[in-house]
Amino acid sequence: QVQLVESGGGLVQAGGSLRLSCAASGRTFSTYRVGWFRQAPNKEREFVAAISSSGGRTSYADSVKGRFTISRDNAKNMVYLQMDSLKPEDTAVYSCAAALGTLVMITDRGYDYWGQGTQVTVSS
Repeated sequence: QVQLVESGGGLVQAGGSLRLSCAASGRTFSTYRVGWFRQAPNKEREFVAAISSSGGRTSYADSVKGRFTISRDNAKNMVYLQMDSLKPEDTAVYSCAAALGTLVMITDRGYDYWGQGTQVTVSS
């Protein structure tokens, strides 16, 4: 089992940057795939980015491709989401999720463990 805690959210102007962090418990984090999802008010949760257990493969939603970068440091049990060129439509609660397995998954059904989320607000 793994527990996830996100941090790094906040208020930023359009065009700015934020780096979200996802800290995981557990000694076998390197065997878990991880994804970032977001949910805006009155909208369904949507996929943002995902990374394989080794970090060798990544996947991004079209809406963030070229602006966001997902990475991980298995030695530190950490996953990061670097968000650049932020837009007001990126405003949402961002959550990281994890599941045992090596492959990248872009649907929330592919994850078993979820963090509480961190709020990201982008002002215009």
